[in-house]
Amino acid sequence: MNKQALNTIPLASLLDLKIDFAFKQLFGSERNKHLTIVFLNAILQSTGRESIKEVTFINQEVGGEYKKDKQSRLDIVLKTQNGELINIEIQLANKKDMFKRTLYYWSRLYNLQLQKGKGYHTLNPTITINICNFSLFQEIVHYHSTYHLYEDKTLQRVKKSDEVLEVHFIEMDKFLKAWKNEEQQLFNKVLERWLLMFSLVDGGKKIVREDIYQALEEIAMTDENIRKAFQAWEEISQDPETIIAYQSRVKYILDEEAKIEDAKYYAEQEGIEKGIEKGIEKGIKQGIEGIAKRMILKGNTNEEIMELTNLKLEEVQLIRKAVE
Repeated sequence: MNKQALNTIPLASLLDLKIDFAFKQLFGSERNKHLTIVFLNAILQSTGRESIKEVTFINQEVGGEYKKDKQSRLDIVLKTQNGELINIEIQLANKKDMFKRTLYYWSRLYNLQLQKGKGYHTLNPTITINICNFSLFQEIVHYHSTYHLYEDKTLQRVKKSDEVLEVHFIEMDKFLKAWKNEEQQLFNKVLERWLLMFSLVDGGKKIVREDIYQALEEIAMTDENIRKAFQAWEEISQDPETIIAYQSRVKYILDEEAKIEDAKYYAEQEGIEKGIEKGIEKGIKQGIEGIAKRMILKGNTNEEIMELTNLKLEEVQLIRKAVE
């Protein structure tokens, strides 16, 4: 195969697959279902599970504890031929509650299986896969972490028939670091080939990594699935409606990040850190309330304010009432 045949459009025109909308366009459609299956098997091969041969995409609405919470709509949810439920999530920013949030949505998805009149024996394993564009576990060096249920003393996992919880975290910045350190050694690992695709374009920083593209060219000469995935990626990156929706999603993400940055700036301006150092309790409280008021005026949600200020929901609601 011609080595130059992989890309037909400028690499900078490719949608960033770490943006949830772009990820769903490639891996969440019936048209590319065979690619989704290959990608899932690449992730799950380390757990010893039976290979996935068929999947069905299902309704993604499982959350909703917060009215404005984007996470109430899961990115991709599907069911395998064995009835296992799999949720794949793209996580662009670290909201500091990642593990708890993951377990919450895992539990909601697991719970949805139990229909009226059905026994607990009908519940199937539920798997959550998080692809994170940040480091989540500072104490862990490797970029692919998998969690199951274990007994504390013996470290023995629950028996196969009862093993219903499985959670994966893939940290992309750690993968990039490993790529720079190992390079050619990653070529022969199936999962890492897919992660190279995710690493090629960084839309937020407007970066295209030429070394990764060259590696993908080499891989595509013998890996038909990577070649087909790249072709499908180019197709969605040229569709006018998809581009408009993608740009809208990127704008929303950037606006949300700007709100958080503004909140941090106002926190510094209010002198909270200085107040904490001096132990002036009254000043701290006033500073926190001042931040909360500014965040309300900026349009932040109660949850965002609570996360930054550690205020209770009732306190935020009182401040919001006074401001509004």
